[in-house]
Amino acid sequence: MALRSTGGRVSPLLRRYLQSRSSSSCSRSLAATPAAAAAATTSQRRISERSFSSEARKTITATLFPGDGIGPEIATSVKEVFKAADVPIEWEEHYIDTKVDPRTGSFLTWESMESVRRNGIGLKGPMTTPIGKGHKSLNLTLRKELGLYANVRPCLSIPGYRTRYDGVDLVTIRENTEGEYSGLEHQVVSGVVESLKIITRQASKRVAEYAFHYAQQHGRKRVSAIHKANIMKKTDGLFLQCCREVAELYPDIVYEEVIIDNCCMMLVKNPALFDVLVMPNLYGDIISDLCAGLIGGLGLTPSGNIGENGLALMEAVHGTAPDIAGKNMANPTALLLSSVMMLQHLGLNEPAEQIHSSILKTIAEGKWRTGDLGGTATTTEYTKALIDNL
Repeated sequence: MALRSTGGRVSPLLRRYLQSRSSSSCSRSLAATPAAAAAATTSQRRISERSFSSEARKTITATLFPGDGIGPEIATSVKEVFKAADVPIEWEEHYIDTKVDPRTGSFLTWESMESVRRNGIGLKGPMTTPIGKGHKSLNLTLRKELGLYANVRPCLSIPGYRTRYDGVDLVTIRENTEGEYSGLEHQVVSGVVESLKIITRQASKRVAEYAFHYAQQHGRKRVSAIHKANIMKKTDGLFLQCCREVAELYPDIVYEEVIIDNCCMMLVKNPALFDVLVMPNLYGDIISDLCAGLIGGLGLTPSGNIGENGLALMEAVHGTAPDIAGKNMANPTALLLSSVMMLQHLGLNEPAEQIHSSILKTIAEGKWRTGDLGGTATTTEYTKALIDNL
């Protein structure tokens, strides 16, 4: 790990960070090795068998964060579709508070966090992140407090909805807890602000192991590590070292390393050059949005955050769109596709496929598309069309 020191001493800002990581790792001792991932898969299978057996379907409780802006409207769409599809999910809803909870340092309450930990699965609508000031990022709070170390975003072209590219089929896997997003910033002197980029072996190895395990489980043939180690030799160099070590354990998967600026150019020229991309936090934030643009935007892109012991929180990663909030104009597709990921994570593949097929059919028909997809349908009309196509 690259440490910034002054006179041989670790800076107080970094010391507090390392202490928090240490205490966090004590409470989450299970590393994301292939064996651990297999154990998590076994745990998920037990949940599935217990909850969706042919003999008796028991209800699974999942945490739901409707979010703000258009969040409550698109969350309602998900609930209506789940009800129509007879999905055995019971929602435990939690809303953003109006004051900061000192236990979390944000508008998310401790009870909300505990709900996700207890249920082991959740779905989140969009939440406002302040720019340059204001309260702590709600999304960052959830990822760090819950130990959601990997962000997974499948980018798959939707048949019948034309973009500049056809046949896009790739997955971005982003380290979710550190890098520039560690949030370690301070003013050195007036007019000079310093931000610390933290890369650790533990986090890098963990996300690399998840990426290769994901590729193997989903029949993917190539894993590309995205980096800037030609400049940031120690931080990104450590990330690459971890990826190389893991790659040796998967000889059937092609491994390559691509510098991030070259990666952006290659993605725009020919997305088919990539299969699974794994990268540090900031690069992942940028690249995953770029990939979403290839298939039509964030409104069509699902996302999942994966933690240890099978913990998962799926989310719509688009904004809150306050300009259309409450106007029955929002497109719920991203949250619906994220809910499909949630069902797949739980092993509820039958309703997942049913809902996914309905989404694809409704968009391909073109009659009930919302405004952002070039149509005139309301959120309610689009949701009804989805239910009819079930």
